[in-house]
Amino acid sequence: MPELSPAAQQVFWAFNRAASGKPDDWHYLPAIAAALEAAADQVVPLQAEHSRQRSATRRYVEQWTCWNLRQKLLAIAAELKAS
Repeated sequence: MPELSPAAQQVFWAFNRAASGKPDDWHYLPAIAAALEAAADQVVPLQAEHSRQRSATRRYVEQWTCWNLRQKLLAIAAELKAS
């Protein structure tokens, strides 16, 4: 089993503590990845709508922040899927 990044390892351990109490149930990785992908879709939808009442700069900052968060969640999910 390849080494996981610290972020992916924390997600994996947190899930296993809640699900089984064991820190080494590797067969859960695809399920954890799917949950993270769903979370990313809920927190930052692929086609996120933005209010037109906000300034262009504020919309840009909010959009960048959301996409950055989405990319981090999806990176952890991809790593867990690949393991």
